[in-house]
Amino acid sequence: MSDQRTHSAITGDGVTIVGTVHGQGRPLAFLHGMIGDGDLDWNPLLQHLSGRFTCHLLSLRGRGLSGDHDDLTPGRLVEDVLTYADSIGEPIGLAGWSYGAHLALAVAAQSDAVDAVACLEPGVLSLMDEREQAVLGAAVARTGELAAEGRLADAARAFAGWPFTGEEITLAERAGYFEAAGRYVPNLLNLLQQSTQYEDPTADDPAVLGAISAPVVVLHGSHTSPFLIASAQYVADHVPNARVHQIPGAGHAALLTHPEALAAPLIQFFAQPQQSA
Repeated sequence: MSDQRTHSAITGDGVTIVGTVHGQGRPLAFLHGMIGDGDLDWNPLLQHLSGRFTCHLLSLRGRGLSGDHDDLTPGRLVEDVLTYADSIGEPIGLAGWSYGAHLALAVAAQSDAVDAVACLEPGVLSLMDEREQAVLGAAVARTGELAAEGRLADAARAFAGWPFTGEEITLAERAGYFEAAGRYVPNLLNLLQQSTQYEDPTADDPAVLGAISAPVVVLHGSHTSPFLIASAQYVADHVPNARVHQIPGAGHAALLTHPEALAAPLIQFFAQPQQSA
């Protein structure tokens, strides 16, 4: 029998943030990337984690079971996660992938409820060279074009073409990931627009990273882009108590393609007693 249940918290602007909850043990909250939701992104790891941890697969506003709202600014999304984390009522570990890794770091800089952070492939945009900027810009433009034509699954796939390897695109396609995530493309485009216009400090800022007292492990795939490897090292260099861990054979989407290899360092990291620096 499945032990799946839900947990929810209401934000200051009245949005209900919902996570599906699995397993028993030390509570961990998982933050998804820009394309999917909590369940789409993190379900592949549950068979490896739910026997040891209470896993909260929360979805940001406009995703999964969570309520919707026009405000998708990074600061607002951080507040949403802070509200959810506080509602659990005990210290938690926080894990995030890609954009979710950025949010996890920003939350940890502000929260005493988070006692350990695992961030998978956070991209530090200020480190992008002209080629990377051009690839990302083309992916975003193509995503918008396909969305305007109503081809939402194709639009999600087009956006993934920036950080995913070709093999990851194929595997995600076979798993139905883009079909499932297509409904979030309007939310994705709004999130991108509001993020580019946002002027307050984010997790790219050394001062934000320097304010994190919890232990941090920064994970990246061995086959990911040089930009994302450099981003992982940047985060580790600016967080007082951080280290880098490489996932052999993986690219950006290790949680979809290498869930067991990713789960192993997460178990090792989150199972040990956590002490702030």
